[in-house]
Amino acid sequence: MVWDWPWWQLPPVLRCYVATLVAAAAAVAVLLAMHTDWRSRDILLFVLLVCCGSISSASTPRSAYTKGNSVTRDFSSMWVLPTAILLPPIYALVVPIPFIAVMQMWVHRGVVYRRVFTGAATGLSYAAASWAFHAFPASFAGSSVGSGTHAFTWCLAVAACEILGSRAHHYLIVAAVKLSDPEARILHLDVNREALQSMFVEIDLGVLITLAVGLSPALVLIAVPTVLVVRRFLVFPMLVAQSRVDSKTGLLNVSTWESEAEVELSRSTRTQSPVALALVDIDHFKAVNDTHGHLVGDKVLKSVAQALTSHLRDYDRAGRFGGEEFVLLLAQTNETDACRIAERLRSHVAGMAVPVDDRPNAPTVSLTISIGVTAMEQGETRELTDLLAAADSALYHAKQTGRNRIAVHAAERNMGLDAEFDGHRIGDVQVDPTGASLRPSMSLYVSVRARHEAANASAQPDARAAHRERG
Repeated sequence: MVWDWPWWQLPPVLRCYVATLVAAAAAVAVLLAMHTDWRSRDILLFVLLVCCGSISSASTPRSAYTKGNSVTRDFSSMWVLPTAILLPPIYALVVPIPFIAVMQMWVHRGVVYRRVFTGAATGLSYAAASWAFHAFPASFAGSSVGSGTHAFTWCLAVAACEILGSRAHHYLIVAAVKLSDPEARILHLDVNREALQSMFVEIDLGVLITLAVGLSPALVLIAVPTVLVVRRFLVFPMLVAQSRVDSKTGLLNVSTWESEAEVELSRSTRTQSPVALALVDIDHFKAVNDTHGHLVGDKVLKSVAQALTSHLRDYDRAGRFGGEEFVLLLAQTNETDACRIAERLRSHVAGMAVPVDDRPNAPTVSLTISIGVTAMEQGETRELTDLLAAADSALYHAKQTGRNRIAVHAAERNMGLDAEFDGHRIGDVQVDPTGASLRPSMSLYVSVRARHEAANASAQPDARAAHRERG
């Protein structure tokens, strides 16, 4: 079974890096254990800190690991720091082991070699911080907090060691991520308001907890609830961010995309700059689900979503419109440029091969997309419903004329509203008089072709079947 470990599937350089770091942690642990004076007081304090850190790890929301694209902080390092400062380095090296075990068994069952690597990186980093702290002269830091100026310098030394340990651990992890994916963008996950706020709070709480435990171990009874309350506050922005995105693709969900698109459209109208909109539909997506299953269908959705975001600018807005359809708002883009962007997307997706599973040499799925494009040119004024209706009409034309192509439709005023359309809406689903249901869509948005089919239903007996085929 050893040969079935996912670790063997890593690229050779990354595999060696992971193995080297874990082996180094094990060797350092043996070396430190041989030179440590084991005392019962230290062991009891270590057990107390392990219990507190385990509570912190076990109370981490599972959604922090299963959703979102942000750096996850379980605040366990706030208990590694007092271990590194108040105890010999060997304790800081091994204290991540119970924390990771708790995380693996009760919070989120991750890939084992990644857990082991994370524990080794944390242990080595904070063992180095422990060694650095004990290297300070007793007049500046020392084993006791002291009072007056010494208490202040002692806290400075603790803060410096926390920065050393947390940054060393961070860069060891970043090195593994970059070896795994050289194109991964790590900087934007760290240099943002939420990440910096979490980092500073983590440093501050780590120092305060170390100070409290240094004064009296009984003060952990105050520290544990404080940690849980503060982390709950810091998790809130993550939950807000998760509510904005579609869980399967990571793109904006319909309501968030509509809100941001309205803001961008108002800005374009005010500044008299062009803006374009595109609807993207995966061709024959139902055949993928029927042939390979819905899990492969989800992988196809994610792959197309990643292709869309990789070809868009930071100020463009991409969202999942529903099912296998996506919607793009291209800021400061006229119709000609929008068609060029759409063509790049179409050709890129046509050249993709999505593997059906994670095995080497696994079968792949090829796919194509159809795109409907419209634009509000400079100086024009259009509603979002007008652009959606025009792009929808263009997409319908692209699907009807062979798929894997781009179609363009000019946006006209009041295309998305029609007082004579005798349809009604059930929740977010449009239903026309023929009984054929339309896709879930924006409030006030009624498909152009749905209106046409409703008007011609009596003259065209096969309209319902055609509409269902389109769905």
